[in-house]
Amino acid sequence: MANTERLPYRLREPFLATTELALFRALQQMVGARYLICPKVALNDIFYIVRPNENVHFFNKFFRKHVDFLLCDPQTLTPAFGIEIVRPISKNETRESDKFIEELFIDAGLPLVHVPSSQTYDPSDIVSLFQLAVTKIGGTVSLRIDSTSDSVPLCPVCGKMMVLRINRDGARSGKKYYGCMDSPRCAGLVPID
Repeated sequence: MANTERLPYRLREPFLATTELALFRALQQMVGARYLICPKVALNDIFYIVRPNENVHFFNKFFRKHVDFLLCDPQTLTPAFGIEIVRPISKNETRESDKFIEELFIDAGLPLVHVPSSQTYDPSDIVSLFQLAVTKIGGTVSLRIDSTSDSVPLCPVCGKMMVLRINRDGARSGKKYYGCMDSPRCAGLVPID
């Protein structure tokens, strides 16, 4: 007998809230074909944590968080701008999550545009917000990942990401090394001097 019970999932309606849809339309008018507009992009799809097993506590800071829109180069899909709709809160107060997202984008050298929540948007007003976002990162150094020093090495045997480990016994007891995440099936390792 076939199972006639429906799964407990339903299509989210609407996909974009009224304010998000209004901003999406204004962005389309503004950027035309210069950028691809991606709505609701998860932060962990844009950024990754270097040495994730050493920096596990940073994962929760961006897990299940997203940016409202991400403008990407239409050819390479390289992110060019993040866009966040900011909801009004009391004067001179910023939500902790908003502060974190702003720091994250600034550190990466990626402009983050803060657009006040509204039912309608004028593209000419939004242009000045883009200019402000570019100015904020103008004096910062892009912290793009240097693959030789700041990222986890890939396994020289199978090519998977490696995990920081500590030798438990032998002559190298207490010394750190990178071991393949597929250990013990893969014996790949990279010593740390």
